[in-house]
This record gives sequence, C-alpha cells and structure tokens, in this order.
Amino acid sequence: MNVRETSIVKDLSLAPQGRLKIDWAREHMPVLNRIREKFIAEKPLAGQKVAISLHLEAKTANLAEVIRDAGAEVTITGSNPLSTQDDVCAALVESGIQVFAKYNPTPEEYKEHLIRTLETRPDLIIDDGGDLVGILHAERPDLMEQIKGGCEETTTGILRLRALEKSGELKFPMVAVNDAYSKFLFDNRYGTGQSVWDGIMRTTNLVVAGKTVVVVGYGWCGRGVAMRAKGLGARVIVTEVDAIKATEAHMDGFTVMPMMEAAKYGDIFVTVTGNRAVITGDHYPLMKNGAILANAGHFDVEIDKVSLEEQAVSKRIVRKDIEEFVMQDGRKIYLLGEGRLVNLVAGDGHPAEIMDMTFALQALCLLYVHDNHEKIGRHVIDVPYHLDEQVARYKLESLGVHIDDLTEDQEEYLASWKV
Repeated sequence: MNVRETSIVKDLSLAPQGRLKIDWAREHMPVLNRIREKFIAEKPLAGQKVAISLHLEAKTANLAEVIRDAGAEVTITGSNPLSTQDDVCAALVESGIQVFAKYNPTPEEYKEHLIRTLETRPDLIIDDGGDLVGILHAERPDLMEQIKGGCEETTTGILRLRALEKSGELKFPMVAVNDAYSKFLFDNRYGTGQSVWDGIMRTTNLVVAGKTVVVVGYGWCGRGVAMRAKGLGARVIVTEVDAIKATEAHMDGFTVMPMMEAAKYGDIFVTVTGNRAVITGDHYPLMKNGAILANAGHFDVEIDKVSLEEQAVSKRIVRKDIEEFVMQDGRKIYLLGEGRLVNLVAGDGHPAEIMDMTFALQALCLLYVHDNHEKIGRHVIDVPYHLDEQVARYKLESLGVHIDDLTEDQEEYLASWKV
C-alpha cells in the first residue's frame, strides 16, 4: 500500500517540521521508547491492522510509530477537528503510516476521515471519545467483522462504552485505559492541569493571579485544573453535582457553590465534566464583563454556544482562538477555541512526559487485547493491574527513582487473616 497516494492530509511538504516535533516528543517519552525496543525485537502485532482515532499531534504520532514498529499496519485519524496538526500528519505519512486527517475539516470531512479509517477493516482499534466504536455499532456494522477489540482513552468514551455493554449491544472487548491508575492519576490530573492553563495563558496573554477561576466539575481533570489555578495565584470556585466530590473540593480548600452563584464571580470558567450544557443561557446574564469561557471536556457541548450566540448582539474574532460576544447591555464574554478542548485547540496538549505513561498503557493494552480477546468476551474491562504497575515501574526507572519491595514475610502477612 502506497500511503502517500491513499492518505488525506493537507500538505506533505510540511513533513520535515512535523518530524522535528515527533522527534522532540520521542526524546521525552522514555517509557514508550522502552516498549518500542521490545516491539521491534519481537514484532508481536505482525500482520495486524490497527486503526487509531486520537488527538493527532506529536505524542500521538510517537505512539502510532511504536505500534507500527510492533509489525502492525497502522491507519490514524484525528479525534477532534481543531487538535490535528497538519505537519505531524505529513510526517506520519512519510514514515509509512496511512493518515486521514486535516486541521479544521468540515463536519462532513471529519466524519469521512473516521469512516475511511474504519474501511481499512482493522483487527484492533484505539479510540478517543468513542467515535470509532459509535460508527461501527450505529452506522457501519459491516466493518467490524474482524475486529478483535481495542482500547478507549477518555472518560467520555468509557461512558459510551459502558452504556453499550449494559444494553447488551457491545460487539467486541474494549479496555478502559482512562481508568488505569497510571492514566487518570497523572494524565488527567497533572496533564490536564498544566495543559489547560498553557492553552488559556498562551491564547489570552493575560495574568491568572488575582483572578477568580470557576472550575466546573471536580473529577481528576477538574482537580488538576483547580490545583494549577491555585498555584498560579487564582481564587478558585468549584461547582459540582456529586456530593462526595464537592466535599473533597471543600476539604481541598476551594469554595464550593452552585453554578448560578458562581456565574456572578468568575473571571475565567473552565468546564471539565464530560456532560452537556453545564454553562447555559441562564448563566450568561449573570457574568461579569470580560468573562472568559474555556472547555476541557472531550466534546464541545459543555458550554451552550447556541444560547450564547442568541443572547449576543454581535460577535467577532479578536485574537486567534478567541471569539468575543457582545451582550445587549454591552458586556463582553469571550469563548476560547470554539468551546472545544482548550488545551489542544489553543495549546499543544499534555506534556510529553505525561503522555509517555498513557500511551505506554495504550500500547501494552492493545497487545493484551490481541492476545486475550476471546477470553475477555464482549465486555469493557479495566487495565490489568500488572500492566498498570509495569508502566509505573518503567517510569520510576526512567527518573532514576528506586522503591522497596515486599519481603516474603510481608507478603505472607498481607495474605493471611491471622495477625
């Protein structure tokens, strides 16, 4: 297959600068590089076709090349229209990976890229937000006959998968990579926490210290966003619907209140819930002049953009990735990145060292599904603990950090009911 002829990318001449980005990421992803060495030697995915839908930037490209080095034929597409980097796509094509992705495609083109990826008839998939799985189950079941299973990257995708499983309609096994300790404790908290503020600060060029930040949702991503906002000198308000998470936010030192109250105080709002319409038309009339809205959830449904446009008398682009909405009373509300993932639309996503752990899990779990799909059955399963711990140990080794091991006596004590 000549991927230069079959791929859909913006401009292959961008490949050299994309290669520089990928190589930089690779230099800072030692765990994945260790797995790469093993994959090159053993070729455990030889003869397999792998379809990937992820945010298509340099760290993701490194994962795709590791899976290729395992012997697989890889096809990749983006999981968000505004997070795809055209130079990275070009570099992947030049490295022998088939790509169907461009920055800011039309909705029709975006859907076509997903379907074209699935029309390669993959054996295994890596999904982000459940787009590939959704198309296979709802629209193109003819393309899933040889799929052994796959992995899911996000909370949003896992919610969709578990709904499919509960209804008895899931047709192949999926591993909930997002729920692994080495993923959510680091990727969701430290990755999202840093990259969201990278995106907001790069885009607005405004100070965070002294401002009031409203974090909508206190899951692992929300914890990270709130923690980093506090570290930057902001006053932080958290809104929640879960009593346990709200109690935790309070005990962590943040102010907790309903969104209708928080709307009056926020200078910057960040949504991280995975749900829809958490900031709505009821909230806009209460907001300060100059309020900034940003979303860090997977889909662009958390901020009600329709109501914002309906209430505004005018809108314009005032900076790259910033839309200004002028309300009837003259107040201005700013929306970042069209309400899409601000850390990827307006930034470069999570740090390479963080994605190193997540993508190492993806690579190992994909191999696990390949080897165990019949035993797993049509279920959504957690990442096997030994793989989770393996990634953590590789990470510690790359940092030069050493830990203790249990003695035989300690293991026997923990395994016994006797004191």
